[in-house]
Amino acid sequence: MNKKRAFLLVLLGAAVILLASPEVFAQGCSMCKAVLTSSTNGRFIRNFNIGVLVLLIPPVSIFCSIFIVLKRHNREAGAVATGSHDSTHEQGE
Repeated sequence: MNKKRAFLLVLLGAAVILLASPEVFAQGCSMCKAVLTSSTNGRFIRNFNIGVLVLLIPPVSIFCSIFIVLKRHNREAGAVATGSHDSTHEQGE
């Protein structure tokens, strides 16, 4: 097993152990829960849920952008390692 796979396996194991602890799930906002459970206004609850989804857009966009850049970089590094190159880029000219 190469070093990269071993590192990813250890990282995945650590993430599972950390996420499995009950303290992680107890981090909900008590004020949000109190406001939402006491409110009978369906429109307020719907707007609150939409607001949460809107707040998720920037981190998800950043994560996806980083993933795409790394995937393209990995693909280009693999093409260089196998010796394939672009036909428009000739060496010696």
